[in-house]
Amino acid sequence: MKHDQAASRRILLAAVVVEGGLGVIAILIGRALGYSFADTVPSAWQGLWQGAVATLPLLVLLAICIKAPIRPLERLLRLVTELLVPLFRGSRLVDLAIISILAGLGEEMLFRGVLQRAIADRLGAPLGVPIALLAAGVLFGLAHAITLTYAVLAAVIGLYLGALWIATGNLLAPITAHAIYDFVVLVYLV
Repeated sequence: MKHDQAASRRILLAAVVVEGGLGVIAILIGRALGYSFADTVPSAWQGLWQGAVATLPLLVLLAICIKAPIRPLERLLRLVTELLVPLFRGSRLVDLAIISILAGLGEEMLFRGVLQRAIADRLGAPLGVPIALLAAGVLFGLAHAITLTYAVLAAVIGLYLGALWIATGNLLAPITAHAIYDFVVLVYLV
């Protein structure tokens, strides 16, 4: 039991450093570009609500990926089960929640709040927004390239989260959807 607790503490610390670090990097790059994250969250309650509702299609996608008899998805599920489940086995629910919240914050601030925004700003209207959405989605997929299947699924999710930000105008919506989705996945796996 002590080994599981020590391992789960190391995983939590690593997540705080990596995912929290992405948030710090996003803030630093954003400042260098003259961005304020305060203007990306016009309403906290609205962003939380929109993000919670927007999690539902992601969970449907998850269920399809788990249940579909598609060989690449079956291989991916087996790999994730072999690699991630032992990694998070001793984690408490609060640990999984912290990891998920930090992943939602750090990754969305970087990929949507900085990269997608910067590309759209640099390219301008009318093509800047769709090109930025596509670029940020592909980069998000590449950042998650454990396997080709996982990279493609992550890119699709990245496109969805980027479109959510465009649709809502509230960065807290994709942050929330990302965090809730990650939490549900981690709880399901562990």
